[in-house]
Amino acid sequence: MSSTIEELERRREAARKGGGEKRIDAQHAKGKLTARERVEVLLDEGSFEELDMYVEHNCVDFGMEAQVVPGDGVVTGSGTINGRLVFVFSQDFTVFGGSLSERHAQKICKIMDMAMKVGAPVIGMNDSGGARIQEGVASLAGYAEVFQRNVLASGVVPQLSLIMGPCAGGAVYSPAMTDFIFMVKDSSYMFVTGPDVVKTVTNEVVTQEELGGAVTHTTKSSVADVAFDNDIETLLAARDFIDFLPASNRVDAPDRPTDDPWDRIEDSLDTLIPPSANQPYDMHELIRKTLDEGDFFELQPAHAANIIIGFGRVEGRTVGVVANQPMVLAGCLDINSSKKAARFVRFCDAFGIPILTFVDVPGFLPGVGQEHSGIIKHGAKLLFAYAEATVPKITVITRKAYGGAYDVMASKHLRGDLNYAWPTAEIAVMGAKGAVEIIFRGKTADEIAERTAEYEARFANPFVAASKGFIDEVIMPHSTRRRIALGLRKLRGKQLENPWKKHDNIPL
Repeated sequence: MSSTIEELERRREAARKGGGEKRIDAQHAKGKLTARERVEVLLDEGSFEELDMYVEHNCVDFGMEAQVVPGDGVVTGSGTINGRLVFVFSQDFTVFGGSLSERHAQKICKIMDMAMKVGAPVIGMNDSGGARIQEGVASLAGYAEVFQRNVLASGVVPQLSLIMGPCAGGAVYSPAMTDFIFMVKDSSYMFVTGPDVVKTVTNEVVTQEELGGAVTHTTKSSVADVAFDNDIETLLAARDFIDFLPASNRVDAPDRPTDDPWDRIEDSLDTLIPPSANQPYDMHELIRKTLDEGDFFELQPAHAANIIIGFGRVEGRTVGVVANQPMVLAGCLDINSSKKAARFVRFCDAFGIPILTFVDVPGFLPGVGQEHSGIIKHGAKLLFAYAEATVPKITVITRKAYGGAYDVMASKHLRGDLNYAWPTAEIAVMGAKGAVEIIFRGKTADEIAERTAEYEARFANPFVAASKGFIDEVIMPHSTRRRIALGLRKLRGKQLENPWKKHDNIPL
């Protein structure tokens, strides 16, 4: 018995050492944590239970039979975050560069299968040189097995990817199919083909950071949601973030106690809207003053900033927030903002998270570039997402709600449950000046000015829409939080089903 225990400890120690002290020191020298250190920071202290610590690769080609490391380059298991079960895998760059082998993939697939069975989030920490070349097609098969599980888990359990090192080639498609991606500045990157291949094929010279770094993917491509300065920040943010989400599509999001009164009055909101219709204001102020303790976890803040998305809580319960941002492109909807918000709305709907929409939108962004790049189809994604959603939907129109953009932004006609407007709301087909110039084409400047004032008096208010039942109530800005809290209480028992279908055909 004692010899068996000694053997057990020896094997455990070999697995914990990964690629050895030299490679661990090299990892630390780059400012990066090891795979096991990342797991320790991410999970509650002492909660991690490892699986498959002794798994070894099965490759006998190219001298691999002489290089056997327990764990085979990935740490897998389960633990808790703030007491809630999660499943994790953490690729170990100190072992064969974190490359994915057949057994490495099997370990990841095993914890994903378990997460699906019990209904718990999956968090993957990616730090890998890619497929293990020595294993050839077996490693590619391993990737495809992981991809298949990403697809099956989508909409069933939340999936979060933390890119904490290289992630290239086929490896990028697994994170791309997860719900959210966090990256680390200056030490992580994602691309299908690296700078050397790009230079060979297209003659473009580009650095890894420019091609697929954290800043690139959180500003230009929108592949990633948020970029953080280092491993620790990323892991702590993941702990906060996962606390907003339900464990699966079968249960509610966690209910967190709050001392913030549900009926808190915010008098400052009564003066949030500037006197001039062309003056911007920061929609973040309204969002933070509506949510519990002003706590708002924004996603993709550096991409398509004309729309704001993220999670907060009202009376301790998670809500998803979508809001036009008048400070960027006047809050217009364009291709990027439509795609950004549409995917977020679909996530919220998949996991039963109520959607709170703040509207100040003058329309869709005009331009040849937008039209030729498919604004029609991309704008339809947001329309489709809102129309399809069956979760509680509360909409507050603060100022402009013009044209098709009014329809798209969770209007009553897309099964909005409670649609409120502030007294400053303007709900119309288009702005007064543009409308009058079309209706009264050819009139003098004085007549146009007179008709514009008439149009504003008639339509630049929420009462026409309210008289038709399209707005449920015109509310005072200071009572917005109270109204939303009451509305969410009312809608907790909401039941609504779409017609049976295998799946929809969203305009991709």
